[in-house]
Amino acid sequence: MSAAAVPGGRGGKIEPPYPAILDELKGGRAVPFLGAGASRVGFVEGDSGMLPSGAELAGLLADYANFPSDDTSERRDLSKVSSYLVDGTNRGALRRKLHTVFDNREMRPTPLHHFLAAVANNLMVVTTNYDTLLEQAFTEAGKAYDVVVYPADNPEIANGVFWWEYGRDSPRKLKSNEIDTEELANKNVIYKMHGSVRHGAQQWDSFVITEEDYILFLSKMRNAVPPAFRAHFSERAFLFLGYGLQDWNLRVLLKQVANPEMTSWAILHEPSPFEQVLWQRRKVDIFDMRLEDFVSAMEQRRAALAT
Repeated sequence: MSAAAVPGGRGGKIEPPYPAILDELKGGRAVPFLGAGASRVGFVEGDSGMLPSGAELAGLLADYANFPSDDTSERRDLSKVSSYLVDGTNRGALRRKLHTVFDNREMRPTPLHHFLAAVANNLMVVTTNYDTLLEQAFTEAGKAYDVVVYPADNPEIANGVFWWEYGRDSPRKLKSNEIDTEELANKNVIYKMHGSVRHGAQQWDSFVITEEDYILFLSKMRNAVPPAFRAHFSERAFLFLGYGLQDWNLRVLLKQVANPEMTSWAILHEPSPFEQVLWQRRKVDIFDMRLEDFVSAMEQRRAALAT
């Protein structure tokens, strides 16, 4: 049964096992999986330092492409709008527009990014976000980290990854079978599964964003998520943050990479009955709360241990 529906705890709901989750994160034994909501924790309307939501980005691209529909649901469909923009112009136009959105120095890491950077010690964080807020938080915390990016826009290494070692301006180009599982467990790694913007170096930008991108990514899942990463995941729980299951491509991704024998956790405010059933089927305990409240509670426990 979903934790969102179980009586008990604050407000009649069971709360997450904060001490256990904190220990698992600090020991590198859990993998935070960041969705779009993770980059908007603490959002304040009109704050120029906050990224647009997925729906807002879709609307921006719809205006840019002169999308031929006034239907709100269609104009908020990021993959559909992105596909239309590419079909009406070219891939380069989409890449350049996305770069202007995400290469914004006013955007700041959220409390969630800062929390993960503070506890990181041989921690892997997986994100489907294109922004570099997590990297900024690690840098501000003085934590070394490597960045691994799925190279969606670079067909010359379609069956591998770009790997930026800490402090390097250019990446290693690694095939899926060239990655060492032990290396993943002995450093902080930010794994950008759907690509990333790269500040000041647009040639390395990569985005899984159009309908065609998602289909291609999922069809190449065995190489798109290298064996070393799958082995790493198989021994760890996921902590899903800012991540829903409404989109079919995300459900397929989760089914492919998560270990069904491990109990994972998801923080999701007011999940729908549909989402509750889907999480339960994937052995994920769902906790109905805002990310802001989860981060605050985790920070309190971290601070208490430090005193």
